[in-house]
Amino acid sequence: MFGLTRARTTTAVAVTAAAAAAALLSAPTAEAAPQPIVGGTTTTTTAYPFMMQITDASQNQFCGGTLVSATKVVTAAHCMAGETTSSVRVVGGRTYRNGTNGTVSRVSKIWVHPDYTDATKGNDVAVLTLSTSMPYTTASYVDSSDTGVYAAGTTARIVGWGTTSSNGSSSNQLRTATVPTVSNAGCASSYGSDFIASDMICAGYTSGGVDTCQGDSGGPLLIGGVLAGITSWGEGCAQAGYPGIYTRLTTFSDEVTEQVES
Repeated sequence: MFGLTRARTTTAVAVTAAAAAAALLSAPTAEAAPQPIVGGTTTTTTAYPFMMQITDASQNQFCGGTLVSATKVVTAAHCMAGETTSSVRVVGGRTYRNGTNGTVSRVSKIWVHPDYTDATKGNDVAVLTLSTSMPYTTASYVDSSDTGVYAAGTTARIVGWGTTSSNGSSSNQLRTATVPTVSNAGCASSYGSDFIASDMICAGYTSGGVDTCQGDSGGPLLIGGVLAGITSWGEGCAQAGYPGIYTRLTTFSDEVTEQVES
């Protein structure tokens, strides 16, 4: 999430990512800052084998990602702001942020949507190509024709290592929660013109209490077990009246597939 809203990345990253997160957090209007799961429960990468940690070169996790093929990870564009292939690592099979197990891979290519800008927060999608294949079950993702998955009130699952309260401490163990999708009209009533219906989908409870937060950026919004969104931004974390905002992946599915198959 960006700004006071959540561009959901953490401060444990290298200077480049930290600067990007700071920029997001200082963005005007609906601010967004990276966030960990608020109001959820602990889980494991055994339950979510496609859940990847995106870390700096020292393996400090700052964003999440979803493994969609053995060497391709879908994440948020804002997670990659200022990053290079040498500054980023991807870690799979590691339930705990402070763990040492799992598979660590360098990144050989970073594709960021060419139309992504911090100003609008739209087009918030990136694909990483890994130097090392991940031996974990991959996630399928929505097709461009699957727009019906976002029907208001549909149960979606969020997963990440983000903070458990706004500007709080990140969770050491992977966490998960469920949230209902919100209609475009409902999201627009919360965020006004900052909500771009073609690029974004909202999910959360009117009363708040459950949400992604800092550090969850780039992680999955799963609907029916399928990757349907990417944790992007929001106003604070779990605030009443301000659901989380996720990249509407159906809009970018064809472009993601081009990268996955390249």
